[in-house]
Amino acid sequence: MKVVTDEKIIDEVLNRGVISGILPSKDEFKKVLMSGKKIKIYIGFDATADTLHLSHAKNIMLLEDFRKLGHDAILLFGDFTARIGDPSGQTGTRATLTRKQVLDNVKSWKKQIKNLGKFTGIKDTIKIKFNSKWLAPLTLEDVLNLASKTTVQQMIERDMFQKRIKEGKHIFLHEFMYPLMQGYDSVAMEVDAEMCGTDQTFNALMGRTLLRKIKNKEKFVVTVNLMENPKTGDLMSKSKGTGVFLNTKPKEMFGGIMAQPDEMIEVLLINCTRLSKDLIKEIINLGPLEAKKRTAFEILKIIFSEKEAEKAKESFVSTFQKKEIPDEMIEISNLENKTLMDLLVDNNVLASRGDFRRLIKEGAISNLDGDEKINDVNFIPRNDMKFKIGKKRFVKIN
Repeated sequence: MKVVTDEKIIDEVLNRGVISGILPSKDEFKKVLMSGKKIKIYIGFDATADTLHLSHAKNIMLLEDFRKLGHDAILLFGDFTARIGDPSGQTGTRATLTRKQVLDNVKSWKKQIKNLGKFTGIKDTIKIKFNSKWLAPLTLEDVLNLASKTTVQQMIERDMFQKRIKEGKHIFLHEFMYPLMQGYDSVAMEVDAEMCGTDQTFNALMGRTLLRKIKNKEKFVVTVNLMENPKTGDLMSKSKGTGVFLNTKPKEMFGGIMAQPDEMIEVLLINCTRLSKDLIKEIINLGPLEAKKRTAFEILKIIFSEKEAEKAKESFVSTFQKKEIPDEMIEISNLENKTLMDLLVDNNVLASRGDFRRLIKEGAISNLDGDEKINDVNFIPRNDMKFKIGKKRFVKIN
């Protein structure tokens, strides 16, 4: 695949708004891209949970952009580093995972990202690698040699470590080793550039230092935004279970995007679609409801297919805008004559009885047959009754 050197096309990637910064400089990186040199660029993920969200999707889509420019793109699964636990952004030590847990997570991730880039084919694909290939064989002597490339002072400067020290919390020695292990990924693959979230800059720069000291080679660090809410600063987080997740069904994902705050529309369109900026402005001018529907449609079209996106859109319009009852409902058997509250919590429709009481108080649980609100926390449903729970869940009692 020929390397693309067209300045306009390169600028579309660099200036879209997904990339937040480039070290040592954006001008130097652009110069290399326009030179016609094929670079090796990667992004790594530690498989610490079994699902990804839209902010992860954005990163893989950007990696695919560089692949389309003709460069060697690598998606690295940190199957070794995930078992150490990245201290980035953590006020406490991460729980350690078994190798099986990590590999199960990777298996799930592969299914979720399969449509976000070219992963199949004979050539010109995004290559998938695992860092256990080079990290697991390291001897104690290798690790000590690696540790000699940095200092305790450099490590202790990390803001999360400083915070722990002030709060009297422990910093375990293996957490110091994490940046070295992640940094060694760059050395092992001899990359030219690494993409990472802004929260991973310290680790990526460690890789830049190690690559220079061990291989006498420079590396660009391309930091990408974290898709934060521009008003609240809230982030999507796999560890906290917040965000729109890629392992959800199309209809559920469509509803999840529709439930995002209005100020997230532009953020989602910039990061998770490849619509032009001019078209994005036109969509935003449609108003929040129509803009969100278009946003959800465009995102689902990429993650699933245009057919699934259209079906999800039609379901949303008929269910929520026209207030029709969907064909697919959660079905629950009530063999023990339980209350509606117990049924919903026991069957994981709601997380807790407190959630049920809150929804009752808000008038957000209704009997669809009689189109009436349920206001009794001890209400016992009859067979074949249908309920709307909150904004987007429908339940039928068998």
